[in-house]
Amino acid sequence: MHPAPSALRRAVAAATIALLATAVGCAPQPADKASGGSSSSAGTTCAKGKLATQTSGKLTIATDEPAYEPWFKDDKPANGEGFESAVAYAVAKQLGYDKSAVVWQSVPFNKAFAPGVKTFDFDINQVSISAERKKAVDFSSGYYDVRQAVIALKGSKAAKATSIAGLKGLKLGAQVGTTSLNYISDVVKPSQEAAAYSKNDQAVSALKNGQVDAIVVDLPTAFYITSAEVTNAEIVGQFENQSGTPEQFGLVLDKGSALTSCVSSAVDALRKDGTLAALEKQWLSDAVDAPVLK
Repeated sequence: MHPAPSALRRAVAAATIALLATAVGCAPQPADKASGGSSSSAGTTCAKGKLATQTSGKLTIATDEPAYEPWFKDDKPANGEGFESAVAYAVAKQLGYDKSAVVWQSVPFNKAFAPGVKTFDFDINQVSISAERKKAVDFSSGYYDVRQAVIALKGSKAAKATSIAGLKGLKLGAQVGTTSLNYISDVVKPSQEAAAYSKNDQAVSALKNGQVDAIVVDLPTAFYITSAEVTNAEIVGQFENQSGTPEQFGLVLDKGSALTSCVSSAVDALRKDGTLAALEKQWLSDAVDAPVLK
């Protein structure tokens, strides 16, 4: 026996209402109505100790080898000593990872910001933030404002330079891929082509051996080199920043990394609460004023 038409219509209407109720119940709800707001994308993504890292529960941090002072101490990034090692662990803590959850990885300087998928969560290795590099990788907020400096052997012609013009006729060198090398080509514009080295220690050796008249490095590294590695060398001077904003070192992340905003927030918090300033004073206190080359 078939249901009467009116009964059938009532049954279909009831079923339709039930289906609509189910659909509404399963539909995504606005983030601001979620319980406690905890399901918002920012809250979930940056949950302390639960980021979408390379290895679950671990934070993989990369730097070059060797790891130079004063950024690291004794070529051991994991010891927490030296400015960048200390900053790395401070960022890790801010993200919810203690020292035991940090895994260090060796990555050559140039490879850190070259195009391609990264094997680290972030890299810390005196990498200056630039628009060109941002085409291939993400950067965190800057964790250190830096200037470039010139080093020459004491008593040499290069050591007597007091201006950029005094450097133009010299043979200058720097590490390849660095803003130090860019300052030679873009600011000094020397009459001789600059010598480019794959690592800073090769540039230092070239200075010692007289293969170049002077080398360009960041200012804290210049103070370390002249005080510990080449004691018969001196800082000729430092360059002014070439734009309205200071050159800054930033943490390097994979292009489009889900961690970028979290890591930047961590760096911003460390700057705001004075941690970065305290670490700079502790590890880079020797990087005081040097003559400015104009």
